[in-house]
Amino acid sequence: MPEFITPQDGHDKQDCENAAAKRWIAAHPRAPEDPPVTLLGDDLYCNQPICETALDYGYHFIFVCKPTSHPELYDWVDYLERIDEVKTLTQFEIRGQKRLSYHYRFVNKIPLRARRPAMEVNWCEVTLRDTSDQKILYHNAFATCHEIDDQNVAEIVAAGRARWKVENEGNNILKTKGYPIRTQLWPRSKPPGRTSVVP
Repeated sequence: MPEFITPQDGHDKQDCENAAAKRWIAAHPRAPEDPPVTLLGDDLYCNQPICETALDYGYHFIFVCKPTSHPELYDWVDYLERIDEVKTLTQFEIRGQKRLSYHYRFVNKIPLRARRPAMEVNWCEVTLRDTSDQKILYHNAFATCHEIDDQNVAEIVAAGRARWKVENEGNNILKTKGYPIRTQLWPRSKPPGRTSVVP
C-alpha cells in the first residue's frame, strides 16, 4: 500500500518522501515472530533518521549510498582501504557471448555520518565489467544493517539492485491496472495535490 506525500494535519512543514517513508514504516511495524523484511531504497533514504526508524520497527535495510551524499563515510572507506581493512571479492559470469566480472569491495561497522552520535552501517560496492574490453557496465554502492562477508556480498548487492525492478514494475502496475497514478511535471508555482511513493 503506497504512502501519499500530502500535507499532514497539524504540520506546518511541506511533506516529503522521507517523512512519508517514516509514516509508512511506523504504520507497518514488524513483530519479532514475523518473517524478516529488508527495505530497499535509493540514496535519498540512506540517512540516520530513516535507518534508525527502520531498525526501531523491526526492519532491515539496504540503501544506495553515494559518495556525494556521504563524504565522511567514504573518508572512512578510503582510510580503511589504505590499511588493507576493506575486503574484496571478484566473481565471473558467462552471459551469452560475454564474460563478465563482478568486483566487490566491502567493510563492516563504519559511521554513516560525521555528526555524533553516528550509527554504524555496513558498506559494499560492486563494479561490473565486460572482461573483453574492461568497460564498466554497472557501478553502485550500498549501506546496510546486514553484516557482509564473502558468502553474502553478492546477494546483498543483487537485492540492492533489485530495487529498480521492484520500483519500476510496481509503478507500472499502479499506472496500468486502474490506480489513479501518473507521472506529471508541473510548474513550481503549482505543486500537485497528491504524489505517491511506493515503498
